[in-house]
Amino acid sequence: MSRIATTFATLKQQGKKALIPFITAGDPKPEKTVPLMHRLVKAGADIIELGVPFSDPMADGPTIQRASERALKHGVSLRDVLGMVAEFRKKDQTTPVVLMGYANPIEAIGQAQFAAAAAEAGVDGMLTVDYPPEESAEWAAHLHRHGIDPIFLLSPTTPAARMAQVADLARGFIYYVSLKGVTGAATLDTSEVAQKIPQIRAVASLPVGIGFGIRDAETARSMAQLADAVVIGSRIVQEIENSTAKALLANVYALVKSFRDAMDGK
Repeated sequence: MSRIATTFATLKQQGKKALIPFITAGDPKPEKTVPLMHRLVKAGADIIELGVPFSDPMADGPTIQRASERALKHGVSLRDVLGMVAEFRKKDQTTPVVLMGYANPIEAIGQAQFAAAAAEAGVDGMLTVDYPPEESAEWAAHLHRHGIDPIFLLSPTTPAARMAQVADLARGFIYYVSLKGVTGAATLDTSEVAQKIPQIRAVASLPVGIGFGIRDAETARSMAQLADAVVIGSRIVQEIENSTAKALLANVYALVKSFRDAMDGK
């Protein structure tokens, strides 16, 4: 079983839901990424989603776009991100790491070569926004060959046929985008999410994670009641952006701990 599957199985036995915080690799500085990853785990993260900085994002809102810009100013590349994961693995062999990014840097390396390098670094899952399921059979096969889970997005407007396609290709978990728009946008409609999750479960046996627009502990708690995982990105990246270097790790820890406590009913 993959690290992601093992994590979800363990949490299910414990009656808990997965907390998946997102940070952008290299933000605010490259040397802060691995310490931040370890601090996320200490605060209660079950899986880490690590954003690969990219100059032309489609799914990322202004907060995460600025994080990518800060990282790119330091020259952080996809290979650098793999190096960060490898460094993280020196101390943590159990927490799954999912990379979230875009196709261009992967294509520059080559899908097969990248999949091998990612597996060697200790990557567990890949969420590549602009690899649509209709064109991802070969990409998924490369990842499967190296034990990496391909993760796909579903949205409020995803038709049933595409849900079925994603269910066939995906491993690890399915990421449900809980609103129409980019990361950090709008306000969640809990009733709409509650209607959509059963539709996804009807075609897919994988755990379902909910992300986009979860900005406070109460919303995280309500989403955890509907799905198997809660993904929180823009709010954490905002905390990173607004923190001084001295307070960075403590502030991020306190924020993520507040989400963990809310999801656990504390």
